[in-house]
Amino acid sequence: MRRTVGYIVIGIFFGIVMYKSEAASWFRIYEMFRFDSFHMYGIIGSALLLGVIGVQIIKRKNLRSFFGDPIKIASKEKGFKKYFLGGIIFGLGWALAGACPGPIYTLIGAGYVSVIVVLLGAVGGAFLYGLLRKKLPH
Repeated sequence: MRRTVGYIVIGIFFGIVMYKSEAASWFRIYEMFRFDSFHMYGIIGSALLLGVIGVQIIKRKNLRSFFGDPIKIASKEKGFKKYFLGGIIFGLGWALAGACPGPIYTLIGAGYVSVIVVLLGAVGGAFLYGLLRKKLPH
């Protein structure tokens, strides 16, 4: 129960940061895809930099999970085509919906109930991928 409360608190904090930094703003996302503003690129670049630093700390310090298990980060398979195509599909969905997965929850929490349609589409897409995964080229 204690861990669940911790996850909820972290999620609420993440949502507040997303909302206050305007990372969940459709207008900011629109600006980014039109190359009109550096705002979102700065946020994404900062998150990327923090992620790289975090992963390096985990790998070099041999950190363990909350359960005491060693954290193992699998190496990514080398390739270009699947990452390029996956990035295009993700980017198109992001541009059309005006939100990537993280901000969807933030926008719903902020009272934009129409984004529930986007959430249903994202969950439906993930479910469909799960059904078709073995038949898709990987």
